[in-house]
Amino acid sequence: MSNSLNLDSWRALSAAQQPDWPERDELEKVVAELGGLPPLVFAGECDQLKEELAAVTRGEAFVLQGGDCAETFAGATADNVRNKLKTLLQMAIVLTYAGKVPVVKIGRLAGQFAKPRSKGTEVRDGVELPAYRGDMVNGFDFTPESRRPDPWRLLKAYHSSAVTLNLARAFTKGGYADLRQVHAWNQDFVAGSPAGQRYERLAREIDQALAFMRACGAEPEEFQSVEFYSSHEALILDYDQALTRIDSRTGLPYDVSAHMVWIGERTRQLDGAHVEFFSRIRNPIGVKLGPSTSPDDALALVEKLNPDNVPGRLTFVTRMGASKIREHLPPLVKEVTAAGAQVAWVCDPMHGNTFEAPSGHKTRRFDNVLDEVAGFFEVHRALGTHPGGIHIEFTGDDVTECVGGGHEIAEGDLATRYETACDPRLNRSQSLDLAFRVAELYRG
Repeated sequence: MSNSLNLDSWRALSAAQQPDWPERDELEKVVAELGGLPPLVFAGECDQLKEELAAVTRGEAFVLQGGDCAETFAGATADNVRNKLKTLLQMAIVLTYAGKVPVVKIGRLAGQFAKPRSKGTEVRDGVELPAYRGDMVNGFDFTPESRRPDPWRLLKAYHSSAVTLNLARAFTKGGYADLRQVHAWNQDFVAGSPAGQRYERLAREIDQALAFMRACGAEPEEFQSVEFYSSHEALILDYDQALTRIDSRTGLPYDVSAHMVWIGERTRQLDGAHVEFFSRIRNPIGVKLGPSTSPDDALALVEKLNPDNVPGRLTFVTRMGASKIREHLPPLVKEVTAAGAQVAWVCDPMHGNTFEAPSGHKTRRFDNVLDEVAGFFEVHRALGTHPGGIHIEFTGDDVTECVGGGHEIAEGDLATRYETACDPRLNRSQSLDLAFRVAELYRG
């Protein structure tokens, strides 16, 4: 890894999905300022996550990764962060208890402020403006001022991530994540929701198990807080490079903007800037693989991103679509496994299942999400490999963005609370429904 310190090597390559910054000198000022700011996470924490993901690679644990499609600066409030964490914790409890498997908890938060777009511009009523690329780049409002890429937003993204991480650490270490709270997480939710009622029954069982353990004199520390990790798609390379630091313990570079970062489906070109940059940092990393990925593509990514075949370093997040997963996933898993590559396989059942409702809202059918997860498990069961986790877009709020679920949302309901800045997210009830389904699939 002697060449891994050349962190600028990506600059010589084609970088997809980068904003067209109007003022390069302003960008350079921002990047210089970011370079002097404290790390958001520590290299040792990244290594700890790598160890936990190594257990997933060996088939001994399961990843639950989730959060907003695109965070907004306005969304970095205590209520918002707590609601997302509450939903993630409830899902993790269901998976741990009903699925009987240790769960690695990773938030899609504290950095998920940039989005790839299929088109660089958006046209409304004959007016063409730059596409909204996330709060890190420009504003959501359809005006020339709002849509102009502004490098100072990168700095705001850093501070917003710091606030979010601070809240997440406080909630997960300060007693809120204590297992004795399993009922408290559900109080506002249980009465009106089938998923909430099902969760409440499970919470009662957990209470009985805890009471039994206490009676036996066991009160493990692990019950009082949880390890929680942050992740985002490292899309804007100037930001992630500016937050890369050389670890004083090892002399190796870590992107300290998050514990884990991933490369999106649109930026995984083997000869592209993102893959090159990721090959230099030592964090655990992910790559999104869509239905066009060939086994050769996957193996080339393994060779480039994890040449030493370190377990826990590389996670493949497959996003095929419910109608394609059973056909496209088997050859990938087969070839990568046959090559002896140490990777964790995680299912993103959201991104391949988006469609436009008659109302014009982008949405997803909950049944398609469930079907893709079921297909993911079927493929791994048939091949004797480990279905390592799920990667989802959800919110802790009762939004109406995806249709279906135990608490049925119809296409006509979408406008009621459609609040996402980008893609449709599962609401809390749908997220819990999904967790119960995944636990059933896991136990087979």
